[in-house]
Amino acid sequence: MTSATVSREALLAQLRGLVGRRHVLTGERLTRRFRKGYRYGDGDVLAVVRPGTLLEQWRVFKSCIEAGRIVILQAANTGLNGGSTPFGNDYDREVVLINTLRIDRIDLIDGGRQVLCLAGATLHQLERQIRPLGREPHSVIGSTTIGASVVGGVCNNSGGALLRRGPAFTQLALFARVDENGSVSLVNHLGIELGDSPEGILSRLDRRDYEEADITHDTGKLASDPEYQTLIRDIDASLPARYNNDPRLLYETSGSAGKLCVFAVRLDTFPSYGPMRVFYVGSNDHMELTNIRRHILGSFDSLPVAGEYLHRDAYRLAETYGKDLYLFLKHIGTEHISAAFAAKSRFDAVATRLGLGSNSSDRILQAVVSLLPNHLPPRMNAFRDAYEHHLLLRMDGDGIEEARAYLASLFPSATGDFFECDEEEAAAAFRNRYAVGGASVRYRAVHAETVENIVALDLALPRNTLDWRETLPPDVEASIDRKIPCGHFFCQVFHYDYAVKKGADWLAIEHRIISHLKGRGIEFPSEHNVGHLYQGKPVLVDFYRSLDPTNVLNPGIGQTSKLRNWA
Repeated sequence: MTSATVSREALLAQLRGLVGRRHVLTGERLTRRFRKGYRYGDGDVLAVVRPGTLLEQWRVFKSCIEAGRIVILQAANTGLNGGSTPFGNDYDREVVLINTLRIDRIDLIDGGRQVLCLAGATLHQLERQIRPLGREPHSVIGSTTIGASVVGGVCNNSGGALLRRGPAFTQLALFARVDENGSVSLVNHLGIELGDSPEGILSRLDRRDYEEADITHDTGKLASDPEYQTLIRDIDASLPARYNNDPRLLYETSGSAGKLCVFAVRLDTFPSYGPMRVFYVGSNDHMELTNIRRHILGSFDSLPVAGEYLHRDAYRLAETYGKDLYLFLKHIGTEHISAAFAAKSRFDAVATRLGLGSNSSDRILQAVVSLLPNHLPPRMNAFRDAYEHHLLLRMDGDGIEEARAYLASLFPSATGDFFECDEEEAAAAFRNRYAVGGASVRYRAVHAETVENIVALDLALPRNTLDWRETLPPDVEASIDRKIPCGHFFCQVFHYDYAVKKGADWLAIEHRIISHLKGRGIEFPSEHNVGHLYQGKPVLVDFYRSLDPTNVLNPGIGQTSKLRNWA
């Protein structure tokens, strides 16, 4: 059918016939948790459709395209820049949001050295499935804790907190694209022989109907980023180690940001680390941390497993406003986080209808956890009080003794000190670090009377940067209620959250800060992709246009046109 002959009612009936009535959601209440972004983004949708198989996903996608609608693909809806939901209501066509979380199978390839992840598989599932094999995915912290999907990570070149693995990247994928004539085609670049017809390929994959003989192992294509370990050690380079506009990581699904309909990706896994130790460093001199970073990357035989930075202000914010997330992850586990977010969204939808406000759950949860005793280890809290800058250094193997001896030769100093964490402290340190993002969202919700919004900057500094601290123009500084800095220190990737005072133009402030910092060779964004908050650079916009010449998939991404044919 053409767009002129497909009414809203006819398309909805068609979609219900494809996936079942209960998996086609309409109306503000039922669609709220899908169309409203984790931090940013909201807009009207004709429907949210939740296919249960790859074949259903293909048929739904094809029907929507042929009916002339916009399609936004979404998995876990954990994006931080509004890139997996509608963003406003200024589209020139109706939007159908396809959520893939029901399609979550993971197949092991070559004894788990590689995996085939279907559209809705999450990082947590992947980690849990391959852990008994002594293997790990590209990321085991950060996104894992909030239920992010594997395909979402690939489409956004996400991750890289683990220094030996780099961002999510693969050249092996199965996806559909829409050509310049509006025709839908399926592309199988998985390196797995599944037949020729789209429906046959997807049906076979749904049934896992392929054998070892169907898999090509020497494909000549990459299933991870092999260069990152070398890049990260080049401490005098004038470019950042990783950022979303990096042309070397833009390949079909990798970096596609919703401009393709992705069904499956094939990725490398990595040997699990052996016994690890975490060293907690505090300092009031930023150069002390700079010298540590440059010495370790330039001179150590062993790369750190991870090196996370936390400013004292971010520590305190997570301690207060991320306490329930911290306790949830500790006592209940990451496998239930998606269900918890869904329940919270449903509660807020009901509360909004009753006139109680859209932030009711945040206010209730914050009131409850504020009655609980402090949950962080005493030595960490002592460093919070003593030091402005905190570095969490995770080492394994011979690197443990390297770090132990090196840090002992530096500390205690006039401005800093360190301690070696026990297991409970190590877990607490990283859990508190990754509660920062959720704590920013909570802070905005609880202080809605004084906070207009959160400006969340995701930036990558050149590897030769010595002074990594940010500065703001005085007039911008006057509009900031609270700063929340943290980051992946050894990559020089930082996340700055700014709580903007009520009444200020938060988006104008964001653009002003970006303009102010650009002269330092900083790339924006570093790992969360452009979403709708950042302007895509020409290399990225050209990539998007090559993937989606009619602008029917996730239009407006990177502050580009939302109109048909990029008008």
